[in-house]
Amino acid sequence: MDTRATCLNCMDGRVQLPILTWIKANYPVDFVDVITEAGMDRVLAEQEDISEIIRSVEVSVKLNKSTRFFIVGHYDCRGNPIDDDGHRKQVIEAVKRLRQLYPSQEVLGLWVNNKWQVELVCVPRSDLDV
Repeated sequence: MDTRATCLNCMDGRVQLPILTWIKANYPVDFVDVITEAGMDRVLAEQEDISEIIRSVEVSVKLNKSTRFFIVGHYDCRGNPIDDDGHRKQVIEAVKRLRQLYPSQEVLGLWVNNKWQVELVCVPRSDLDV
């Protein structure tokens, strides 16, 4: 059976390949469902109505059997033009929100730095129980 993960990422094309490559290299998944929105970290952390994103997440979880979420923020985000620390905080808040909505899923936060390298912002439950 295929294994799947769900990536909630910015729509910026510069971050797609580094993120997908990193996920596949570090986690045993066959496929990664990608849900994009300009400034996804801000949207998940601060936007009240995320029903359209959740609709896609539900397809990924219920139909595609995804078991792990990756939430991404990145350097030089044009859809969310704030400093790097602000992005990292939003990624953490987004992770907390998704963990509350999907407590049985593993949810990780990722940051793509100015060299287009992927860094772990928060890991499964151990650093941020909510």
